[in-house]
Amino acid sequence: MRATFLLSLLWALLQGVPAAHAHAFLQRASPAVGSTVHQPPTELRLWFTEALEGAFSTVEVTDAAGTSVVAGPAHLDPGDGQVMIVPLKPLAPGRYRVKWRALSVDTHTTTGGFGFEVAP
Repeated sequence: MRATFLLSLLWALLQGVPAAHAHAFLQRASPAVGSTVHQPPTELRLWFTEALEGAFSTVEVTDAAGTSVVAGPAHLDPGDGQVMIVPLKPLAPGRYRVKWRALSVDTHTTTGGFGFEVAP
């Protein structure tokens, strides 16, 4: 009986605690994480779970040799502050590596990386 009461009390207390979304985590990307695409993309899009500070968030995209394939500065989608857009140079078939650093508007920083491949 006492264990049931304590579990019920704990459950009730946790229901009143708001979810903390204090970091901008990568939600999805285009090209997708780990994907193989047959049409070389002209841009990379990264969707995050929180709005970003565009001036302090960065994205690097490199080929297998470590050479940057970014064609210009990364910028936020004007209609959605959770989406970072990175223009890309023409991509040859091969593997590419993405590294990102996101500063959310609440000043928390997250980092990550993934790869994708352009098929011949």
